[in-house]
Amino acid sequence: MQPFTLNYARPAVQLEVTTPYMYDSGLQLNVFADGRIAATDHATLRALGTTTSTAGSKTHFDD
Repeated sequence: MQPFTLNYARPAVQLEVTTPYMYDSGLQLNVFADGRIAATDHATLRALGTTTSTAGSKTHFDD
């Protein structure tokens, strides 16, 4: 017997998102291509709400 909710459950939609920054393992921060730290860019923070990377999630359970 299949639970009722499984008749209506659908996988979450995966959005195509590209971030204007990348993780720098040396600095352990997200940086732009020109070397600026992403967290100091107010326009980026307003647009994206965060500059969190997934790097910490692989090493810390509470990220």
